[in-house]
Amino acid sequence: MRERRKVLIGEVVSDKMQKTVVVRVDRVKRHPLYGKVIKVSKRFKAHDEENRCRVGDIVRIVESRPLSREKRWVVTEILSRGEEVIEANV
Repeated sequence: MRERRKVLIGEVVSDKMQKTVVVRVDRVKRHPLYGKVIKVSKRFKAHDEENRCRVGDIVRIVESRPLSREKRWVVTEILSRGEEVIEANV
């Protein structure tokens, strides 16, 4: 039986590359000695074929074969759109 691919949900933090976005996935874990809950985040490069993702979007990414040196994930769907950031020329 074929293994299931890993699925993660995270926030797009960079969309400056062509067909690639950087997705930050947050999780919480307990410190092994002190027991304090710590928020840990990791960044993944994911393939975005149509360049639909923007910074702030919440997306679902799925594990895939290596697409480049660092890219091993593919964006499957955009769960919610991020806030529109309007830059003011001050």
